[in-house]
Amino acid sequence: MLNLPNILSLVRIGLIPVLIGLYFLPYQSATTWATIVFAVASLTDWLDGYLARKWDQTSPFGAFIDPVADKLIVVVALVLIIYKTPEPYLLIPVVIIIAREIIISALREWMAALGERNVVKVSNVGKLKTSFQMVAIGCLIFYKSLFGIPVFEVGIALLYVAAWLTISSMISYIKAAWPLLIPKA
Repeated sequence: MLNLPNILSLVRIGLIPVLIGLYFLPYQSATTWATIVFAVASLTDWLDGYLARKWDQTSPFGAFIDPVADKLIVVVALVLIIYKTPEPYLLIPVVIIIAREIIISALREWMAALGERNVVKVSNVGKLKTSFQMVAIGCLIFYKSLFGIPVFEVGIALLYVAAWLTISSMISYIKAAWPLLIPKA
């Protein structure tokens, strides 16, 4: 079913090659434009969910494509950041965030197969994690200072907050699913 929320998710996927292309342009303004594209993609993440609930346009396709689009744009952006700044202090939170996304995606798929999808539905901590993560990634893509504010360094701090929230939300999802993960003796 193609409705506006699903179209926004598809737009988010379509913005990935645009983000990559802009990120590697040899112009000073390239990171500014890449940041704008990432910000637009981040806003569509919020907007598609909001509209789907408000207009009662949730669908199985939307339930599939929205998290795929979210994870793709985040992982691609994190890989771009590591490509530009291959430092251990960035690699650690990036690995934590990507690993969590894979683990929780697999957990949600397994819970859905068991008919227990609601056990691992998105929590407030997960939403907070996403907010910190998106702002951090935007700062890291932007890379340079703005009005004397060291945006890249702010992005690093926010990325560590996002990584901490990532671990926290993962633990809560695993705790919620734990009774279904362990076979009863």
